[in-house]
Amino acid sequence: MTPGPIALVGSGEYLPIMQEVEASLIAGRNPIYVQIPTAAAPEGERSLSRWIELGKAQANRIGVTAVSVVAHDRNDAQDPRIAELVRGAGLIYLSGGNPSFLANTLRDTLLWKEIETTWRNGAALAGCSAGAMALADHIPALRLPTHSATHGVGLLPHLRVLPHFDQMFARLPDFLTRFMKVPDGVSIVGIDEETAIIGGPFEWEVKGRQSAWLFVDGHRKEFKPGETLITPGIF
Repeated sequence: MTPGPIALVGSGEYLPIMQEVEASLIAGRNPIYVQIPTAAAPEGERSLSRWIELGKAQANRIGVTAVSVVAHDRNDAQDPRIAELVRGAGLIYLSGGNPSFLANTLRDTLLWKEIETTWRNGAALAGCSAGAMALADHIPALRLPTHSATHGVGLLPHLRVLPHFDQMFARLPDFLTRFMKVPDGVSIVGIDEETAIIGGPFEWEVKGRQSAWLFVDGHRKEFKPGETLITPGIF
């Protein structure tokens, strides 16, 4: 089997404005939409419930079946019964919250192994905001010193992802000094809100309302919806 597409989303998961994007990801695949709100677990059950309800509503609009996979911590992520819920998915979606918590909860667990296996067998895999950041090998520190850099799950070792780019990162006066120092072979991608890049691991199409941005050698290039973005690197 060929791996399915990857979607890295700046914001807007499960909302009507991103319905077309999510519908395109699951089109032609098994109509099982697995939604994983783990990044919101530190916020409590109310937040998890909100994400679950939003995900179900989006699945209903698309006309597919929603499956909520809730892993509160690594113990849950190591539970075979929880990991098995991912099997058969046509689309797996990691929604927003705390990217470091998400990556530390999933990394090297049965749940992550099932996610990766299902994706490699043809399912689409999406991450929005924290979910997009966690798919990389490295998660930049967002608010120093309270947030330190950490490792992601490593699916996209050649990328560092900055979601909410137009609202969060583009306005930081120290953006270049904080985020532009990366190893050789690693690209930085900024993704505006309500925008996605889809494809991967190197060639991506921009979809949604705004733009994606590729940073190479301190220079920024804008890619608008419908354009193709190439992320160089070693995969």
